[in-house]
Amino acid sequence: MQPSRDISRLIEIMVALRRPGTGCGWHIAQTFETIVPYTIEEAYEIADAVARGNMRDFKEELGDLLLQVVFQARIAEERGHFDFGGVVEAIAQKMIRRHPHVFAAAGDRSPEQIKTRWARIKRDEKSEKKAASRETGDAGGERAETSPGGLLDDVPLALPGLTRAVKLQTKASSVGFDWNEARLVLAKIREEIDEIEAALDAGEPAAIAEEIGDLLFAAANLARQVKADPEAAIRRATAKFERRFRFIEDALAAKGMTPGAAALAEMETLWNIAKQSEKRVTP
Repeated sequence: MQPSRDISRLIEIMVALRRPGTGCGWHIAQTFETIVPYTIEEAYEIADAVARGNMRDFKEELGDLLLQVVFQARIAEERGHFDFGGVVEAIAQKMIRRHPHVFAAAGDRSPEQIKTRWARIKRDEKSEKKAASRETGDAGGERAETSPGGLLDDVPLALPGLTRAVKLQTKASSVGFDWNEARLVLAKIREEIDEIEAALDAGEPAAIAEEIGDLLFAAANLARQVKADPEAAIRRATAKFERRFRFIEDALAAKGMTPGAAALAEMETLWNIAKQSEKRVTP
């Protein structure tokens, strides 16, 4: 089978991989549920390639994510739900519907009006979906709602924790439930730290975990207030930690040592050297 720049060839490859008898046993065994973790992983690998500015990896990871879409669409087609063409048609319709300022005579093209119109269209779409589900008696696997038509209902449970926190906070902010200044959130973070200390003093593991969750939620809120992406921020922080720890490993290796054999004080000294070195080269 020859490669091609045409999406149809990729679809043909997936059909062949899923074909009973002649296909790949692993691909045939997969379901919607078993593929989801790979889809999420590919999305993160795209983010990593972008952060590293590696266009070769970026292209490859985009292809891996596209494969996930083709894979899930093929399983859906086998089960009689929809096919890849239906996926393309649905997203094309949605983009046209949500951009009347581009594809129809919608008048005002200001960013504020576009944002308001986008939110209204999304609300209408949500109402239509619920009405269609009631008419057909198909809940579509939706989770139970604590409040019919609630503002937070459409924030997916499967999102990464910090991302979901920001989306919930943004929704609440749209109706005025929000701090109006970042320093107020900072005060909340200090309050949460005090509560963690109290839980530590009490020696209550469940309370400690809960207070740490509150702290992370407040930190995500602070990131939102200053227009920083908390997921991107934590990725940068972990990359920085990796970089500095590798410096420690390399420096110790030059002495014929390993981190496990080194004293904490020596590793802290090397950490600070790595930190100062980064500050000297960072504009």
